[in-house]
Amino acid sequence: MPRGRYSLHDPHDHTPLAEEHFQCAPGPSGWRYVSQLTAPDGAHRGSVDLALDDLGRPIRLELHAGGWQVRGAALDGVTWVRTDPAGLEATEGNVPAHAFTGTSPAFLVATARLLRLTPSSSATRVRLVALTDPVLAPRTVDQSWALIDRETHATDNGPLIVDEYQVTALDTGERHSVHIAGDVVLSAPGIELEDLQSPPSTFP
Repeated sequence: MPRGRYSLHDPHDHTPLAEEHFQCAPGPSGWRYVSQLTAPDGAHRGSVDLALDDLGRPIRLELHAGGWQVRGAALDGVTWVRTDPAGLEATEGNVPAHAFTGTSPAFLVATARLLRLTPSSSATRVRLVALTDPVLAPRTVDQSWALIDRETHATDNGPLIVDEYQVTALDTGERHSVHIAGDVVLSAPGIELEDLQSPPSTFP
């Protein structure tokens, strides 16, 4: 069960945004990731609880940020309920999309798990609902994912397979690289793995 800490920063000017203390693990029915976020001043900033089924689909998502809460799942596309900080108003949403995304590294692992690309695969288009900080506002985005490299590194705990994905935002054409080992993001725009207390899990 990997556990560790990511640092999150603005990918453009590198302003520190938060630290995300996480743990995750595959299970008999899929994969689960839970985390707590703290702001640079140490204040609690939010939390993530994401569970995937064996096919990589989100069967339960609960996000908290800025007093806002979103609960969602894959249902007729993806469906969610967003609740305001006062708890007085809940807004439902549904979009014919594949999954969710957001600032947490969990969503990158989840998308890679959903697509299950191989180095010989062509680029694959995926529609996601992005839940953007600081108020978890939903926005539908289209991306293209391609697995462009797979390297095996020797470690004290055995071989570590690192996948490099090229992710393209289809509305702007902007491209970036994401490096993932098992269920841990090693690097991505705005994300740095600062501490890892046990090796990444490998999916069956």
